[in-house]
Amino acid sequence: MATAGIPSPRAGDSPEPSSSVGSDGEGGEREKVYLAVGREVAGSKALVLWALHKFPKDAAAFVLIHVYSRPKFLPIMGAKIPASQVGEQELIAHKKIELQRISDILDQNLLLCAQEKVQAEKMVVESDDVAERLVQLISEHRVTALVMGAAADKNYTKKMKALKSKKAQIVEQQADPFCRIWYICKGTLVYRRKTTPLSHEAMQEGRLKSGAQKFSVDRSTSLSETWCVSNTWLHKPNLEPHIERTSPNRSCDNEKEDVKEYDKPDNKIQHILRELESARQQAYEEKCSREKAERELFEASQKAQASENMYFGEVKQKNEIEEKLTTTMEEVERLTETTDELCAKLQEERKKKLALEKKIGHSDRIIKDLMLQRDKAVREVEALRAKKGESSATAEGTMHITQLSCSEIKEATNNFEQSLKVGESVYGSVYKGILRHTNVAIKKLNPEITQSQSQFNQEVEILSRVRHPNLVTLIGACKDTQALVYEYMPNGSLDDRLACKDNSKPLGWQLRARIVSDVCSALIFLHSNKPHSIVHSDLKASNILLDGNNVAKLSGFGVCRMSTDEFRDTTTLYRHTHPKGSFVYIDPEYVMTGDLTPLSDVYSFGIVLLRLLTGRPGFGLLKDVQRAVEKGCLEAILDSSAGDWPAMQAEQLARVGLRCCEIRRKNRPDLKTEVWTVLEQMLQSASTRLCSLSFKSVSEDLGGVPSYFICPILQDVMREPLIAADGFTYEAEAIREWIDSGHHTSPMTNLELLHRDLLPNHALRSAIQEWLQTNAN
Repeated sequence: MATAGIPSPRAGDSPEPSSSVGSDGEGGEREKVYLAVGREVAGSKALVLWALHKFPKDAAAFVLIHVYSRPKFLPIMGAKIPASQVGEQELIAHKKIELQRISDILDQNLLLCAQEKVQAEKMVVESDDVAERLVQLISEHRVTALVMGAAADKNYTKKMKALKSKKAQIVEQQADPFCRIWYICKGTLVYRRKTTPLSHEAMQEGRLKSGAQKFSVDRSTSLSETWCVSNTWLHKPNLEPHIERTSPNRSCDNEKEDVKEYDKPDNKIQHILRELESARQQAYEEKCSREKAERELFEASQKAQASENMYFGEVKQKNEIEEKLTTTMEEVERLTETTDELCAKLQEERKKKLALEKKIGHSDRIIKDLMLQRDKAVREVEALRAKKGESSATAEGTMHITQLSCSEIKEATNNFEQSLKVGESVYGSVYKGILRHTNVAIKKLNPEITQSQSQFNQEVEILSRVRHPNLVTLIGACKDTQALVYEYMPNGSLDDRLACKDNSKPLGWQLRARIVSDVCSALIFLHSNKPHSIVHSDLKASNILLDGNNVAKLSGFGVCRMSTDEFRDTTTLYRHTHPKGSFVYIDPEYVMTGDLTPLSDVYSFGIVLLRLLTGRPGFGLLKDVQRAVEKGCLEAILDSSAGDWPAMQAEQLARVGLRCCEIRRKNRPDLKTEVWTVLEQMLQSASTRLCSLSFKSVSEDLGGVPSYFICPILQDVMREPLIAADGFTYEAEAIREWIDSGHHTSPMTNLELLHRDLLPNHALRSAIQEWLQTNAN
């Protein structure tokens, strides 16, 4: 029975195409077999494997074709959005990703062909109608052999005998008649379309008429089968006797007319008719016997081929096992030699250990004295805290902040006077004020914004947990007025300084290099913070503030996200949320998927880096820098107001920024292991006045104070310097407060402290006192 106008395969159709492929070639030329590959990996692989198994390798060459059609809907953030409602950039990005995925599928199938030593090539065309484009390709390239899918894999059944794909049905109906087509589903031949061999003139005429009219004869009908159908009207008059045929069938019509002439009451005619019927019956039985013998021969050849493949597979497996055994024996020998060497080194290390243990024994008395001094200092700190009314951190490590009253906030800002406003955004306004004889910045959140309360709580929670030289310091908060009090940053934001607001002096390239390292140091600290990793999620130039010494500090933690180690170990995604932040700096994958990770901050960091290099705004900046790097004219777009950039360092920074802004997250670099290495080298060559330490930046001069006199935590000259287990020197009060509040990690590297002991740095203390006396005089 035929389904949807398509004839089902007859019992005489052999599924083996190898007997016909290659027969049309002249002079040994290989016939091209076209394989219509879909976008599904499993289906396309099964189709190619079927073709590799069925077609002779020395007589056929494959052409893998894929017709790409533009999607009507795009998956964005878990929903399907009509393509007409999506911007052009998103359509281009989606198309680029789809074409790359299709190219990968074609390359995998080309690799399969190469492994089987079969010539193959790939072709990708674009059309809104896949079936119509396949019909055009058959006509344009004069395709004589085509393999394509019969239906989706999920619709396949063992009893399937007809085409279920509309595309396959259209190709079956409209393709040129001289093209043989095999329809495959899940690696199984479902239907085969044969063609009647035509003369050269008939083939040319068929190609000219194929677009204007349909071929009237069933394309899978052979000459012998057509003859049988034309003669069945003698005993089955209910069948349709009128079937259009080519010239080889005219003898059947003549024979039919001869039989009608002999169809008379005469006995001789009746005898002839009976003989004719007997001969026809014998021919039919002989045809059935021949077809059965062909099927048995085909099955026997298949079994022989399978046995041969199994034999070669076992031989190959045996050789592989022997090679692995040889390699393993060699590895065992190498390991034995390595073990002997390690044993010798272990003996030497044991001797060194014994010597060190003897030296450590002499240091016990010194350590006891230091421990007594430490206990005394701890008691002094606790007494000072009790006197000042300071509270220690909670068991979870969260630090309490100063609770301010509404009257104090209003007094500090002169009741939020407009002349004291230094900044404004949709989330609130920032005022400069004087609180307790100290210049501060007070941010008053807009109560009309529904997220104001959550942002207030978020900033208090984050900034009370962490402390870093490149993070803005939260001094206090007032719940009644929804106000947050920060340290005052006199040089404003990086956005203002790049725009030279209020006729400020342009930033030099050395200072810009240090600002980049400051931001990178802060991000590394946030991403590796324990026990809660932090993603800023709103990194931009306006959220990077500069203090009086142009030290960069991150602010704007109202929309940041925190994640526990347990959650981070089970998934690469830190948080699934609605995208927030500025469009220029926001991660494209974050926009499409809503999945927020530390690599989203890396993208924003890349935009900030490129802005510092060029001094340009963010829109269109990525393409301009990429074009300049590719053409070797980066110097033309560098910000000349920053001075003469070193060519090599500028190109390194540009390439780092472009890598950070990769569309795919997996291609972006790691800040700690890759980006910081480049920035550290840049800082060393920037200027002797700019000092850098691993994963931190300190102030530029502080009025001529040597950088190693400054406490990394308090950012002030140390009076009682102590050396911690991480090797850094801190002010005694600051580092003891850090440790006593429950922290077990270094304030600078965020790595685990090996111990909590603190050693006085007498040499540095003497140098600081001498410097203070000299400057006092």
